[in-house]
Amino acid sequence: GILEKIRLYLIKKLLPHLEDRRKYHQEFASSTSFHGVHNIVQTRSKTRKVLWLLVVAGCLAVVVWQICCRFIYYFSWPTTTTVVVQYVENVKFPAVTFCNLNRFQTHAVSNLRIIFVIWNIVSGVLQKFAMEDKYSQELNDFLHGNQNFSIKEFTRKNGFYLNSSTLLECEFFGKPCYPQDFEHVFTEYGNCFTFNHNDLPARRVSLSGRGLHLLFDVQQEKFTDEPALGHTDAGITFVIHSPKELPRFDGLGLLTPVGTHAQVAIRQLKSIIQEYPWGECKPDIKLQYHKIYSTNGCLQECKARYIQDWCGCLPFILPGNGTECDLLKFYNCVYPAV
Repeated sequence: GILEKIRLYLIKKLLPHLEDRRKYHQEFASSTSFHGVHNIVQTRSKTRKVLWLLVVAGCLAVVVWQICCRFIYYFSWPTTTTVVVQYVENVKFPAVTFCNLNRFQTHAVSNLRIIFVIWNIVSGVLQKFAMEDKYSQELNDFLHGNQNFSIKEFTRKNGFYLNSSTLLECEFFGKPCYPQDFEHVFTEYGNCFTFNHNDLPARRVSLSGRGLHLLFDVQQEKFTDEPALGHTDAGITFVIHSPKELPRFDGLGLLTPVGTHAQVAIRQLKSIIQEYPWGECKPDIKLQYHKIYSTNGCLQECKARYIQDWCGCLPFILPGNGTECDLLKFYNCVYPAV
C-alpha cells in the first residue's frame, strides 16, 4: 500500500548506498582506538587477520562474561561479615534469674502429693512433661473435688521465697543488695527471682570479678520435690539473660548444687541481623508484650494466642491479658493443645 511505498522511499533516500556503507565501515575500523579491530582491517596476511579476530572475539567474550558475573553478584545481595573487637570500660550488666530446684515447702505438700503432677501440667506450657497414666485417676478426683483450687496462688504462697533467711549475702559491684531488689517471676521451676530486671535503671560494671555475689540458703529440709517424678536435685538453678527478655531455662539454665561455690564468667555478644535483601530480618515486626523481639518471646506470645483461641483462657505463666485458665481447662484443653 501507500505506507509501504513511503517506507521504501525513505529507506532509499536516507540509507547510503552499499559502496558508501563499506567506505564508512572501512574508515571506522581504520581510525577506531579499538586496536584489535584496526589490525584486523589493516593487516594483509590472512593468518594475522584470523589471529587478531580470535583475540578480539576472546576479549569480547571475557568482557561480556565479567559484566554478567558482576550483575549476577550484585543482584544476589551478598553479605560481608566484619568482626571488630572493642574494649568497653562500662558494660551493661545482664539480668540473672534464680530458682530453687526444690519447688514447694514440705509442710504444704505432705498430704497433697498430686500437686507435683498439677504443676508439671501447668508448666508443660513452657517445657513438655509426659504424665504417666497411674496419676490420671488421682488427678481427676482432685480436680473435680477442688474446682476453686488455684495452683498459681498455691505456688506463690508455698513455693520458694526470697527474704533475709534464704538470701544470706548479696553484693553487686561492692554495694549491698537486698531481696527487694529482685523481681518475682513464674517459670517451670515455680517461684523464681530476677536480679537487674527491666524495671530498674541499667546497671554497669567495669571490672571482672566484681559483679554479682550471692549466698543462698535453700533450706533443703523445708522444701521437697517428688522423686517418683524424677525430681531429686537440691540446689539453685539460674540463667543469664537480657533484662528486656524473659528467662529461658530450657537448654540455657545452669545448676549449682548445695554446699558448693560457683563462679560464672560472662561475655557480651551483640548480634544485629540485617533486613532484606541482605538477611531475613523484618524490623517492622513488634511483639505485643515484650519490649524487644526475641525468638523465645515470639514463641511464648504465639503459644498464648493459640491457647487463648483454642481454649478460651490464658495460662498465667504466659504473657498476655485474658481470663486465667483454671485447673480443669489446664488438664482438658491447655495440656493436650501444647
